[in-house]
Amino acid sequence: MKRPKLKSKDKASPVPRTIALAVSGIEAPVELKRHPNARRMTLRVHQARRVVLVTMPMRCRIEEADRFLRSHIDWIQRRLRSLPQSVEFVDGIRLPIRGILHSVVFEPQRRGGPVVEQRDERTGAVLSVRGTAETAPRRLMDWLVEEARRDLDAAVLVHARRLGLRPRKLSIRDQGSRWGSCSSTGALSFSWRLVMAPPHVLDYVAAHEVAHLKEMNHSARFWALVKSTMPDMDVARAWLNVHGLELHRFSPRHG
Repeated sequence: MKRPKLKSKDKASPVPRTIALAVSGIEAPVELKRHPNARRMTLRVHQARRVVLVTMPMRCRIEEADRFLRSHIDWIQRRLRSLPQSVEFVDGIRLPIRGILHSVVFEPQRRGGPVVEQRDERTGAVLSVRGTAETAPRRLMDWLVEEARRDLDAAVLVHARRLGLRPRKLSIRDQGSRWGSCSSTGALSFSWRLVMAPPHVLDYVAAHEVAHLKEMNHSARFWALVKSTMPDMDVARAWLNVHGLELHRFSPRHG
């Protein structure tokens, strides 16, 4: 494992620092992140980015992270092998939108009109994206994020009203292995990939995170709260368990 030379200010810095590494035996990038709240080293594989992430205390040495990684290398390799083959945003792919498969068509000749347009044709649902192979993937990604935001804004509002709760803000991110999260300050964050799932699945994740505004745990009280606002939550949970990993195959990145 190649060890980068750290400047003295890195050791005393009060803010998180991320170091990108290439590690022998791990066929994926490795990122070491120092975090002020970390009390021990933790390890996970970011499904969407296919990156190995190590979070460590601020004073932790690179040599300690090296030993930690090597002690878990078999687990890392198995986890990486279990990830589904990635599908980039290219012309002709089949992409689910709200649970319905669409054929993606890049149309560089198009002028004016919406950047992304959903169409129903005899051959099935079509997602038309204005732009070339270089510009269309980013435009498609931006559209998916905004569609996810619109759906989640509406779902969160419904469940927050039912439960008498009020989130502080909502953000859409590339969550990796998480579908959503709720901070102690009341901020909700969701994966943009939820817009690809059937609507009742997105609705369940919204209900789940809204319930965390009152119960920051997974106790019996928490699950009762989720069920009170979404009685069919078990159907959506089952769908995520079976099909959720497939949604992480899709990526706007190239190379």
